[in-house]
Amino acid sequence: MIRLEARENVNMALDAVWSHRFRSALTILGIVIGITTVVTVGSLTSGLRTGIVTFFSEFGPDSIFLNRFDRDPSAPGSLKELRRKPILPEYAAYIKSSVRAVEDVSLQLFVSSETSGLITAKVPGFETDNVSLTGFSGNAFLLQPRELKAGRVFTPEEAGRAVRVCVIGPLVAEALFPDGRALGRTITVAGAEYLVLGVFAEAKGGFFGQNGQDTQVIIPYLAARQRFPTEDRLILVSKARPGLRGEAYEEIRQLLRRLRKTPADAADDFGLTTADQIIQRLDSILSVVVIVSIALSSLGLLVGGIGVMNIMLVSVTERTREIGVRKALGARKSDIVAQFLMEAITLTGLGGALGVIVSVLITLLIGKLVPALPSIVPGWAISLGFGVSVSIGLFFGTWPALKAANLDPVEALRYE
Repeated sequence: MIRLEARENVNMALDAVWSHRFRSALTILGIVIGITTVVTVGSLTSGLRTGIVTFFSEFGPDSIFLNRFDRDPSAPGSLKELRRKPILPEYAAYIKSSVRAVEDVSLQLFVSSETSGLITAKVPGFETDNVSLTGFSGNAFLLQPRELKAGRVFTPEEAGRAVRVCVIGPLVAEALFPDGRALGRTITVAGAEYLVLGVFAEAKGGFFGQNGQDTQVIIPYLAARQRFPTEDRLILVSKARPGLRGEAYEEIRQLLRRLRKTPADAADDFGLTTADQIIQRLDSILSVVVIVSIALSSLGLLVGGIGVMNIMLVSVTERTREIGVRKALGARKSDIVAQFLMEAITLTGLGGALGVIVSVLITLLIGKLVPALPSIVPGWAISLGFGVSVSIGLFFGTWPALKAANLDPVEALRYE
């Protein structure tokens, strides 16, 4: 009586695949494409999420952001959002005095190109338009400290006097001061001169790998207000007392509705968010992207699975006499099933492994060609890709394996 060990089944499966390698390669092409798509999309979305989570962790877990728009204040708002009343700087005092769960409130004024025209920063001999201009109140750096590469930030006293000073991001410093000596020098931004007090260290995380903080030029809020009196892209950052962020969030929301006389049955006409909420929105968007990619790649996997079933049925027909001999020598149905299932799983497993390798190479290549896009290949994506490919072999190989196991040994031995 013949009993085959698992290793012998694997060896036989590999021999069967290799003996028809061209046919096998064509069969698993759909699986390779499907697995490559799933793993590549999973890797890119995972890297993007990691960068964004790191980006928002820099703002602190107790921060609450009040904005006119439901999005980044530096980005153009929708027509509905543009019709909203602007956020007033007076709201900061109301929040600080009325909301007991809030420790302090800072102001950040984002200067847009719609107000100032194209924003550029320049010094004699060098110029860059990869820059954003923001006005910070004197307490902004106290509520949200940022690491400095050199120098210092402006003090609350300097901010209160609207002194023409600034702190610049590392990318701005590299573009304007290739010699690395930015401190104490003057730059011209949007037509006004500012003295450089400090240079920020490279920020962590970001959208598509680039952190907007690295291209910032931050000046005192009052200096920005004097220079751009019509600018209304104001964001208030409230720092809740430890453990009271939820209470502070709801109190700020109710206060703003009263201040802006929002009807009871109307939606909020302002954006109030926390870092957690922004990440949750991102997760919902990325989930849709992953689901769509899985749906598209499923077509390739389905074609590959049908191809595997077809080639296994052909294999059963070609090896009918071999099956009859094995049964005559005492092989059980379970032995025949195991042999052909192992062959199908080996076939799709090779396709899955090849798809994973190709996806890793594509992800690394994208990371080299587009450094701003994070390229991380998570372990779950590799495991999922290989696991799905093996499952396809198991599912689509079951019928051919059962057909082989149910062959009549006498009829099989007569087969020519």
